[in-house]
Amino acid sequence: MTMLNVEGLTKTYHGETPAISNITFNLNKGECLALVGESGSGKSTLARCLLRIEAIDSGKIGFNGSAIEKLTERQLKPFRKKMQVVFQNPSAALNPKLKIKDSLIDPYAQYKREVTLSHFSNGSKTSYIKQLLEAVELPTSLADRYPHELSGGQRQRVTIARAISIEPELIILDEPTASLDVISQDAILTLLTDLRKNLNLSYLFISHDLAAVNRISQRIMVMKKGEIVDQFDQKDLFAKDRHPYTQELVSIF
Repeated sequence: MTMLNVEGLTKTYHGETPAISNITFNLNKGECLALVGESGSGKSTLARCLLRIEAIDSGKIGFNGSAIEKLTERQLKPFRKKMQVVFQNPSAALNPKLKIKDSLIDPYAQYKREVTLSHFSNGSKTSYIKQLLEAVELPTSLADRYPHELSGGQRQRVTIARAISIEPELIILDEPTASLDVISQDAILTLLTDLRKNLNLSYLFISHDLAAVNRISQRIMVMKKGEIVDQFDQKDLFAKDRHPYTQELVSIF
């Protein structure tokens, strides 16, 4: 079942060459679709456009059958709770002045009137936060700490806990392991895979790291200079009929 349907998406800044051009793809419910490409290829611009953080020039964005590309901020609110994002830098994503427990409760506080939880119980704030921390395999003792008291891997787990806290349907993961060491990267990829299966999530996994992409995704899209040049099932990554640019990326994999 298609969750996200994107047709002809184009975004240009100040009359320059389009940052993204004629982007078309589908993302199915429950799958991890990876978007890979070198830095500056337009991956993060696409993410911001899908989230409606950036206005698009043309194209369509369908979410669960509803067109959202022209909705006002007020009209978008019911959809925002269903689409969350995890960025590359967890330190920038967390308010340094807030304890972890307060950062975790914030999304639910914003959307509690529109959200009905099925995986987590919000019977009490303490219980709810405990469940979120346990879901991302963090000790509950971290709830009263501040972001600077956590390691990079722990901070990224907190941002993931925030993202799943209101039980969205889609999470856009924009280079979520890029700032982590190899051991932490491996642990985060395992966690994300488990959460997708256990919470019935869908991911758009954006990365320049083919090893991570190959491990976590079911399908892969390759972006070059703002355009999707290749789309295929994960099992076909090493196929001989891949686009020349894909083959170039694979050669340094």
